Amino acid sequence: MAVLIFFVLHWYLSLFCQTFFLHRYAAHKMFTMSKFWERFFFVLTFVTQGSSYLSAYAYGLLHRLHHAHTDTELDPHSPSYDRNVFVMMWRTKNVYSDILNDRLEVDEKYKKDLPQWKWFDTFADWLAVRIAWSFAYIAFYYFFATEWWMFALIPVHILMGPVHGAIINWFAHKYGYVNFKTEDTSKNFLPVDIIMMGEAYHNNHHVYGSRANFGVRWFEIDPVYLIILGLDKLHIIRLKNKKPQPAMASK
Repeated sequence: MAVLIFFVLHWYLSLFCQTFFLHRYAAHKMFTMSKFWERFFFVLTFVTQGSSYLSAYAYGLLHRLHHAHTDTELDPHSPSYDRNVFVMMWRTKNVYSDILNDRLEVDEKYKKDLPQWKWFDTFADWLAVRIAWSFAYIAFYYFFATEWWMFALIPVHILMGPVHGAIINWFAHKYGYVNFKTEDTSKNFLPVDIIMMGEAYHNNHHVYGSRANFGVRWFEIDPVYLIILGLDKLHIIRLKNKKPQPAMASK
């Protein structure tokens, strides 16, 4: 029971930081926050993602390139140009590393207002730190696992961030339904998103890129948007667009 609770907590806490801080804040600037809270969420992302920590700067820039070049050869992760999900994610990893280490020339317009904490990203990206997190996961399972099959979950813990990315970047461009006709392959992977905290409404997001609520239809509940509304009420963040949400366009 302890292992399953740990796995679920790690899955959703890591996913929350990825969609709330890295995606909606860093990449799309759907809301603002003070420097104190920005640093707080940097640290929280490190704690929850652990060995698979993703830099807000590198992730944000990578994701902006995805939106700018969706399903073209310049897209950092498009199923249209890779034969399987593993090849696609390895290419994504290489582009991410090039961005993080300033090896990729990118138009300055894509770098605007990206959050940066260079020394912290350098620390969190150290191989020794990632290995230490991995051993921590292994140690937890050594003491608390009660069945042999539970150890198969360890790689998911170690690669949690990329696993979340692979689900959306591959499957949400191949399978699902669409609310809006687009020139790309984005789809809503799940009609009720109970495992990806709103990220599965990918077709909606590609149409309304700056919209904090990823759900459009009545059954498309976006739990992170509800959290965003709560944090806005508490003045931890400032939601930029508080106008009524747009209605569906053409089906």
